[in-house]
Amino acid sequence: MKKQEEKILFIIPAYNEEACIKKTVETIYNYNKENKTNYDVIVINDGSTDNTEEILRENNINHVKLINNLGIGGAVQTGYKYALDNNYDYAIQYDGDGQHNVSYAKDILEPLRENKADMVIGSRFVNKKAENFKSTAARRMGINMISFFIKLTTGKKIYDTTSGMRAINKSIIKEFANSYPVEYPEPVSTTLILKKGYKVKEVHVKMNERETGTSSIRAWKDAYYMINVILSILFIGKGGKR
Repeated sequence: MKKQEEKILFIIPAYNEEACIKKTVETIYNYNKENKTNYDVIVINDGSTDNTEEILRENNINHVKLINNLGIGGAVQTGYKYALDNNYDYAIQYDGDGQHNVSYAKDILEPLRENKADMVIGSRFVNKKAENFKSTAARRMGINMISFFIKLTTGKKIYDTTSGMRAINKSIIKEFANSYPVEYPEPVSTTLILKKGYKVKEVHVKMNERETGTSSIRAWKDAYYMINVILSILFIGKGGKR
């Protein structure tokens, strides 16, 4: 009996990514052809006001159009709902701005396939010797602070607390489809998963600088932002696995 092929979905949230979204998706398609992989793609058009929707339609790119802008948390949760409804084995959150490299997908999927993790974060900082990502002092200070409080509340050190490249298994797909943080989604959802007793692992990846646009995290020097992230981490309920 032939083994059923695993289903892997790339979830790409996109807000005003007309300059990059076609190239980002084509990079995945081309990787499939060259490496005989079968990664599926769903773009979540998060209420874009530019030509993102037209580009997606003209190029027959599989996507969901959100009428209103829900923000990164709402857009990504929409992707996880799609993954759950379509019975995907693994889902990979992937930026639409050209920062991520599809060749690292196999690396972040491996711990899931080996049952060594339930969620794997593509980390810029876990391997200090190989680190190539340039970031401001304020950004690094903010990430280090968030990392400290995640460890304080969960006992687990997470180096790249805001990485948008993450892979999850079916159990976490279900968790995130049912409930996903709207504010500060990456650090808060990671903390939530750890508190529920799931296994989280970081795997080194290299990321590119954004080709266009600005990061969705723009407030590293904003004390209000940092205080709210930290409070969100500290007061997340433990809950339990579904």
